[in-house]
Amino acid sequence: MDKRILIPTDFSKNALNAIRYALDLYKNKKCEFYFLNTFHSDVFSLDNKMMVPEPGEPSYESAKKKSTDGLKKLLTIVDLHVVNPKHQFHTISTFNSLIEAIREVIGKKDIELVIMGTKGATASKSVVFGTNTVQVMEKITECPVLAVPDDFLFGPPREIVFPTDYKTVYKRREMVHLLELAQMYKTPIRVLHIEEEEHLTFAQENNKELLEAILAGTEYSEHVLTGTKVKEGIYSFIESRGSDMIAFINKRHRFFGMLFSNPLVKEIGNDSHVPILVLNDKS
Repeated sequence: MDKRILIPTDFSKNALNAIRYALDLYKNKKCEFYFLNTFHSDVFSLDNKMMVPEPGEPSYESAKKKSTDGLKKLLTIVDLHVVNPKHQFHTISTFNSLIEAIREVIGKKDIELVIMGTKGATASKSVVFGTNTVQVMEKITECPVLAVPDDFLFGPPREIVFPTDYKTVYKRREMVHLLELAQMYKTPIRVLHIEEEEHLTFAQENNKELLEAILAGTEYSEHVLTGTKVKEGIYSFIESRGSDMIAFINKRHRFFGMLFSNPLVKEIGNDSHVPILVLNDKS
């Protein structure tokens, strides 16, 4: 198999949309997809390690059945969506927190990528990124995470925006999934720098050259915006060009915090949402 992809699901409409997006995005790749559902019990708390339910207890079995039944129904829906001999599907139902369950599956199944929707079953139109999605994007560093917005329909990516301040020492292994996507669809990468100082430092110039070397062989272009804040600049750039994906390296959460602040969530409209690929700093 070429890729192993984990897709957490709470059986919501948004989670199903993320699955459809994933299947279409990797339709030409041999993939094993793992659909993960975490279930909880009203009687037991995930935070209390002394109160772990045992199989056979009514509350546990009820929650477990709801989870496994939901996964069986999900497989039926997926089979109706498309029949692709390149794809294999597995289901995992577990009593655990979402973050810990994802980490466990990544380790046991050698997962290369996590794909999930940005909202859950209690989605609100006023919330762009649900709590679970933000936590996964921030805390899961074992592999990249691709978040797919609610109702975002798949289309071959036209261009991927890669914002950078050139303060990161880039590593090719961190960029593998971005380069792979770009090559799969011959999608150009738009490197976007929001200028905060008039000139790059010596270290930034070196990092810029390193990034250019990594992107060599892939279609890319470099862009600079001035007179704007980072968050506003990124999204105005995306909206003005009709870009349909954004990717960045989550350098110890520094850039993550800048990008996903509440003011930004309120500023961008529903029509401007695009999938976000979070790559991870391996240093």
